[in-house]
Amino acid sequence: MSQNQFKLVECPRDAMQGLHNFIPTGLKTEYLNLLLQVGFDTLDFGSFVSPKAIPQMADTAEVLANLDLSDTKTKLLAIVANLRGVEAAVQHQEINYLGFPFSISETFQQRNTNSSIAQSLNTVEEMLSLCVKNNKEAVVYLSMGFGNPYGDEWNYEIVEQWADVLVSKGVSILSLADTVGVSTPAKIESILPKLITRFSNTEIGVHLHSTPALRFEKIAAAYHAGVKRIDSALKGFGGCPMAADDLTGNIATEDVISFLNAQGEHLNLDMDKWNEAMALSGRIFG
Repeated sequence: MSQNQFKLVECPRDAMQGLHNFIPTGLKTEYLNLLLQVGFDTLDFGSFVSPKAIPQMADTAEVLANLDLSDTKTKLLAIVANLRGVEAAVQHQEINYLGFPFSISETFQQRNTNSSIAQSLNTVEEMLSLCVKNNKEAVVYLSMGFGNPYGDEWNYEIVEQWADVLVSKGVSILSLADTVGVSTPAKIESILPKLITRFSNTEIGVHLHSTPALRFEKIAAAYHAGVKRIDSALKGFGGCPMAADDLTGNIATEDVISFLNAQGEHLNLDMDKWNEAMALSGRIFG
């Protein structure tokens, strides 16, 4: 697999959003500007959502205005949860991708976006239209894609059904998202190859959450399943505040880098800048 095929998506937004103490805008910006110099394909940097729901992201527009994009190949992704967020995000030409969490669990869709699955599908359609008009690309996360803790029905057929619906609407990037850490290496190895084969013209990625003990196994399972896009966060920080579990954070980026290097992947990352970001992270997450 060549380096331009494998996409690393660094997710500081996901890492920061659940922190109770507000991170000063200047410190956020300093951290993101370091990450922009590392060489990731995409930086999930912020979200245009209600500040009442996610107070930590209230300064996303201000942070964006202070990012240095003059010498980076990294593209910017912002999360949106409703049409108001979409309309705000598309106004910023610096943003390349809009990400929407589309849960296949009705319970979690209500908890996460205060809307039903049916209403969220309408939002996706509106988002796709506005993305085309504003030269953006949509990334849809199939949230609760490996199961859910609410007792809502889940199986592979449901995953495939919703993937089929979204692709038919024009979604070209789908990321199967775990959210609460219920994915297992066996589920990853079972589901992902089927999706990748079934939707061969669609970019299929993973956004996994995990306890530290299972991170490497999940990374390996996704890689060997043929995934070419993986979301992660430095030191495995973060998780969804709408489905909190202190032990279940993001996949750690350093583990992804270590694994891919061992596979002979040439990631072309600036590890000096990465180490600077690792050091600075202590001021944010410490």
